Amino acid sequence: QRSWTGTGIGIGMGCAALLWGTVLLACSCGPGPPRVGAAPLLAATYVLDDANGLGREFDGIGAVSGGGATSRLLVNYQEPYRSQILDYLFKPNFGASLQILKVEIGGDAQSTDGTEPSHMHYENDENYFRGYEWWLMKEAKKRNPKIKLIGLPWAFPGWVGKGENWPYDYPDITAYYIVSWILGAKQYHDLDIDYIGIWNERAFSSKYIKLLRYTLDKHGLEQVRIIASDRLWEPISFVMMVDSELHGVVDVIGAHYPGTKTVPNAVLTGKKLWSSEDYSTFNNDVGAGCWARILNQNYVNGNMTSTIAWNLVASYYEELPFGRCGLMTAQEPWSGHYKVESPIWITAHTTQFTQPGWSYLQVDGHLGGGGSFVALTDGLGNLTIIIETMSHNHSKCIRPPLPNFSVIPQRATFYLGGSFYMVETLQVWHSRLDFESGNSSLFQQLHPVNVWQGRFSLDLNVDEVYTLTTLKTGWKCRYPEPPPPQPFPSNYKDDFNIRNPPFSEAPNFADQTGVFEYFVNASDPGDHVFTLRQVVVQRPITWVSDADQTISVIGNFKWVNMTVTCDIYIEKPRDGGVFIAGRVDNGGIYVRRTKGVFFWVFADGTYRVTADLAGEKILMKGLAGIRDNAWHTLTLNIQGNSASGLLNGYPLWENVTISNPGNGWAALGTRSFELAQFDNFHVE
Repeated sequence: QRSWTGTGIGIGMGCAALLWGTVLLACSCGPGPPRVGAAPLLAATYVLDDANGLGREFDGIGAVSGGGATSRLLVNYQEPYRSQILDYLFKPNFGASLQILKVEIGGDAQSTDGTEPSHMHYENDENYFRGYEWWLMKEAKKRNPKIKLIGLPWAFPGWVGKGENWPYDYPDITAYYIVSWILGAKQYHDLDIDYIGIWNERAFSSKYIKLLRYTLDKHGLEQVRIIASDRLWEPISFVMMVDSELHGVVDVIGAHYPGTKTVPNAVLTGKKLWSSEDYSTFNNDVGAGCWARILNQNYVNGNMTSTIAWNLVASYYEELPFGRCGLMTAQEPWSGHYKVESPIWITAHTTQFTQPGWSYLQVDGHLGGGGSFVALTDGLGNLTIIIETMSHNHSKCIRPPLPNFSVIPQRATFYLGGSFYMVETLQVWHSRLDFESGNSSLFQQLHPVNVWQGRFSLDLNVDEVYTLTTLKTGWKCRYPEPPPPQPFPSNYKDDFNIRNPPFSEAPNFADQTGVFEYFVNASDPGDHVFTLRQVVVQRPITWVSDADQTISVIGNFKWVNMTVTCDIYIEKPRDGGVFIAGRVDNGGIYVRRTKGVFFWVFADGTYRVTADLAGEKILMKGLAGIRDNAWHTLTLNIQGNSASGLLNGYPLWENVTISNPGNGWAALGTRSFELAQFDNFHVE
């Protein structure tokens, strides 16, 4: 029995080539006598053989940007930090090396952590440069031309349903709207969309899916595949079994958070089965354990050949729902700070040593002492084995609940047969999640393992991941540490004076209902040519309960005392209105229950101060004498438990007592889905 141990060799910048491991790699001679005083390891053998054919085709590991606004803060990182983050996500043999990018087709509505703008706000409107998903797809393709792209709507602009909160009453309109997005991706960005979804986690319509296929084919998009239904395995699997036409047009059955299990009907369809949204877990080491476990067990238990994480990168204010549920964290563009979290390196164990189009081997995949393994081949003699031994409490995902199981230290002996019998050595990559000291070792290259007469053994501890592979292409790459974290600037101004903005939205503003875009106010000869404008004028077909008001938040959630100043312009006569606000305590899927201090002015000349976005808890009201289609300056001052407001520099109301919330963001917005403009925003 030979074993290699040693001390870690420090590697400076760039890529670590080889790190001598401290983990015992037993090879060639079987278990041997147990160590004195040590309990003998559970030992089991596993056969990897392709002589009787292969298992399912592997379709790749990916992540979701959107659903919603999860990449919002990423776009205004300064270089080189923004490119570094993108490299860690997409660059092959670098970091996560993602093989699939799924994006939200923006629908102007709240879709978890914010709204994403539609390419068609109105029926006669088309603009394929809004938002940031186009940019993100291009950046991903720039790094990995082979990456697969998926589009999926969470919501739709109101006109698609002709005012009804339902996208299937006029399926031809919905299909036209979705196909326009795919055509626009190609025409304006040279992006080929590979897969298209139906409606995220909501009902599907068989009639619509068939019409979507017809519309795709009519526009020469035969190569675009359809995923359905991005919800549960049923009822889509059953309906496909009894409707042969539907069966013919759905290429992939995508389920969300399947808990590594599938259902008989899904398997019986003979279709590809994907976990088309999974993970959604806080990105500490338990999140990494969750991710490691499901990446293997989605195939081992559920025949799923692709797993897609929500979300790609946590680039949204952390106090919004599901803070830091991304593969890495980049939520401070103002400082440049970001963090490459452990799920990035767990991803690399699979993605750096496989490609979509490889095949799984036909193995059971369950380890005798708990945990799992998968084996994949390119059919050309290459072999990659990924082993995980995640314990129950260190691999809980956010959902569904995880039944109890146990994992113990064990010795695994693998016999390689068929075309793998002649393999002599395997490269070894190793991660160990350390929940005692918090000193995890992630994606380290150990000494290769020798295969003797088609056989090798490995001592496996708990909470480990191993990759053993014939490929020599793996790299763990590192950039220098990014700048240290800093809070949002305590004195922040934006006059929106930018002639050709790189993105449609102003930096750091996180829209929670409605869409706020840069606007060129050509009719204004004065100081307000370049403004920020709320542009959604009809309630969208929503995914959750959007507010009845529009709102965009900004700043530091911990802010207590603040002064917010903004020029405002009400465009809607009679019953239009706008607000500025402080201590705003909510957003995302909970936006309807948002509280704070809201200073409203209305086109009828009145003002109000309310303790909530809904405007139900009135703290003060009166006459302001303002009018629509004219610029006015609002100032809101919050100190301790008192607030006051100024109009055009003169006191309008003061000494309003406020009890809670005690802290929160600054915000601006409108009374309803209406056009309005904002300029010279300043918070201190």
